[in-house]
Amino acid sequence: MKKVLSNTRKVRFQDCDPFNHLNNAKYLDYFINAREDQLLEDYGMDVFGLMASQKLSWVVSSQQIGYFRPATAMESISIETQLIAFDSKNLVVEMRMYDENKTRLKALLWTRFSHFNLVLQRSAEHSEELTELFREVLLPVEQSDFEARRTYIIQQKKEAK
Repeated sequence: MKKVLSNTRKVRFQDCDPFNHLNNAKYLDYFINAREDQLLEDYGMDVFGLMASQKLSWVVSSQQIGYFRPATAMESISIETQLIAFDSKNLVVEMRMYDENKTRLKALLWTRFSHFNLVLQRSAEHSEELTELFREVLLPVEQSDFEARRTYIIQQKKEAK
């Protein structure tokens, strides 16, 4: 089973600022939408179907984002995502936005998702089935916090030049 999921998107004009750069807040929409599509396409996991049938879902509990290069109107972008950590109630997913050829990193995002019971309105533990999936697809990174990861990526870019 794939551990790094990827798909492409086109940056839409209406999502851009007056400089034709993707609006900072819209990066989050592009990342989350890409991840939802990837889960369905690559793992057959319909998060909205789970929400409807089991009354369980994930809510974003925190996000950290670093911007490297602007994404521009009508540009094709590639978004990669991977599960980098999890516990009984939470997931941490790293998401990276590149140009279409994956040669220039545009943004890096870490999102913490908390599993949530919609009926009880409180956090919920992952099922054994979900936990097994997470174990299978987990691909941790060496850095333990976002700023260390961001610094590592910047350093890698400098060394590549």
